[in-house]
Amino acid sequence: MNRAMFSGVAGMKAHQTKMDVIGNNIANVNTYGYKTQRAIFSDIYYQTLRAASAGTANRGGINPSSVGYGSSLNATQAQMTQSTMQNTGFGLDVAIRGEGFLQVMDADGNIFYTKAGLLDVDSNGYLIDVNGNFVLGAATGDGDPSTQKIRVYNLGAIEASR
Repeated sequence: MNRAMFSGVAGMKAHQTKMDVIGNNIANVNTYGYKTQRAIFSDIYYQTLRAASAGTANRGGINPSSVGYGSSLNATQAQMTQSTMQNTGFGLDVAIRGEGFLQVMDADGNIFYTKAGLLDVDSNGYLIDVNGNFVLGAATGDGDPSTQKIRVYNLGAIEASR
């Protein structure tokens, strides 16, 4: 396969990947806690065909001449910018303004971080997320993570703030 064909195929694959990322962003636009992503590409390889030369008194310099072999996906990066907040009408739902995550723990003790603040209380009074993971508290006033589950007593009626 010649170089032009290889770089063309690589470019088509890179473009398809970018379209997949955009499609994923559109599909998840109303998913609570979802953060949009972007595709980051890099060059695969460049071959220098002619080196650069300095200018002289009678003639200007010559730029280098090189040919590339296309591009490839370098990374898919989540955009962790602030999104808009919406009132859900449920008093236990929370949103994080600025930086930060909710720390949650599954039944096996694995700790995860999430922006999805759809919370509820289980039958034992523990605060849980939409996946049934326990919401964990902070060990210090500075917000250092803890493995302590948050238990809610005498919950009663909770009104959503406006």
